[in-house]
Amino acid sequence: MTPDEDTPRVGWSHWPRLLPAAVLLVAVVVDLLIPSGSVFPLLAAVPVLAAPVYSLPGTIAAGVVTEAVGMALGYLKENVTSSEHFVRSSSVVVLTVLAAILNRVMAKDRKQLKDAREVAEAVQRAVLPAPPARVGPRTVASRYRAAAEEAAIGGDLYAVHATPGSVRMMIADVRGKGLGAVRTVNRLLGAFYEAAAHIPDLTGVVDRLEELMQWVAAEEEYGPESFATAVLIDVPDDGSAIYVINLGHPAPLLVHQGRVSPLEPSAPSLPLGLGDLGRTRVPVDRYTLPHDATLVLFTDGLVEARDRHGAFYDPVPVLSRPLPTDPGAILDALLADLIRHTEGRLDDDAALMAVTRLPDASDDTHKTRCRT
Repeated sequence: MTPDEDTPRVGWSHWPRLLPAAVLLVAVVVDLLIPSGSVFPLLAAVPVLAAPVYSLPGTIAAGVVTEAVGMALGYLKENVTSSEHFVRSSSVVVLTVLAAILNRVMAKDRKQLKDAREVAEAVQRAVLPAPPARVGPRTVASRYRAAAEEAAIGGDLYAVHATPGSVRMMIADVRGKGLGAVRTVNRLLGAFYEAAAHIPDLTGVVDRLEELMQWVAAEEEYGPESFATAVLIDVPDDGSAIYVINLGHPAPLLVHQGRVSPLEPSAPSLPLGLGDLGRTRVPVDRYTLPHDATLVLFTDGLVEARDRHGAFYDPVPVLSRPLPTDPGAILDALLADLIRHTEGRLDDDAALMAVTRLPDASDDTHKTRCRT
């Protein structure tokens, strides 16, 4: 019995693949220890348990092995009649056939789900193209990891826009999935690119996006509950500072020489679309980006991912290891560690973006923070 790569992974570990063999072993042990008992129910369960976790050949092999073991155990008992032998043997055969049919039905469903996820991810890529590898004096990389159990298009987005004298960036997470989220993502991206090109201050960009989300709230299915968490960043080309606005989003991480510093907002601020609940002027936090430092931005699908024990994922340990300065390599290392933590299963999409200051930018290793 050999597991197949296309079979589903039941639960959070690989133990289901061992369950058919374990049940078969238990049946043999019980039969040897209690000769007067019947282990037929255990034997009958083996091919059925194999169907969800093995390939079709593996499921059939489980039934054949079960049939052979059942016949051998039956012939060892003198009180089992030939008719009873026939009933048990034919029952295992029928159950094996049914298990094989179940295996094929499940394989078809898995393929349809896989195809749907691939289509959804292709649409997501069309809506959310990767930013250029270099924007001004910065190298940029992005990654998108779709949820393992979803075929719906998510609302995660990122954007980079170069303006005369600076680079402006945004990462955001729109509430909901499906076509409504896609429409909102498209609108936010268009509004960001327009505002980033024409509005001189970052708070003005936020005001434009807030205005858009208020319109969205009046149109989309979630109504007044429509909102988007976001981080907006302005990086002047001279490297003198970076300006960050955080609107209810996970804090970006500044990675430099093995140290990881979360750029927490100086004061909390409501997400986009909820500004009418009491937001006044948003705080703009000021930092500097040291030589060869990398700024890592991500949506909550990364930090809310859980392992089999329910523990949330923490990106800080892997980012604290020796890593190349290439932002793409940093994101690849982060995603590889995320897959290890979750065993490849995500409950929500995760979008990531990393920006590295090029070596020819001036160095400034001090960090300050202010509110404007």
